[in-house]
Amino acid sequence: MRVVLQRVSSARVTVAGKVTGEIGKGLLLLAGFTATDTADTVDWIADKIATLRIFGDDAGKMNLALEDVSGGVLVVSQFTLYGDAAKGRRPSFIAAAPPEIATPLYERFVEAFRVRGHPVATGEFGVMMDVELVNDGPVTLVLER
Repeated sequence: MRVVLQRVSSARVTVAGKVTGEIGKGLLLLAGFTATDTADTVDWIADKIATLRIFGDDAGKMNLALEDVSGGVLVVSQFTLYGDAAKGRRPSFIAAAPPEIATPLYERFVEAFRVRGHPVATGEFGVMMDVELVNDGPVTLVLER
């Protein structure tokens, strides 16, 4: 599993001009899955993200986690995170999990934040989406397991 995490002041995703998910302060998570990912992989990454101290405290130091700032999460599926452009001119996406594997992993990932009590918004799995964000920082991390 590979996640690009962006700390945001706000973020939204639209499909065909309709807003499907929107948050204020929090994290935009672009999540990609590979065929060897498991529920344990998803749970580990979700726990890591929920407890990462990447929000500024009163002194401006990154000491606060998502729950400390009552932040939201916007989760967007992103199979292109497994794009391989090492050869040729067109990326290969062979390492990306097919929908029958990726969909339940994506749903588990979203649910992992809901059960923790975080406000969660999403895009729509497997469709073209427009994602807008206002970076807070910017702080962008890549997590992989």
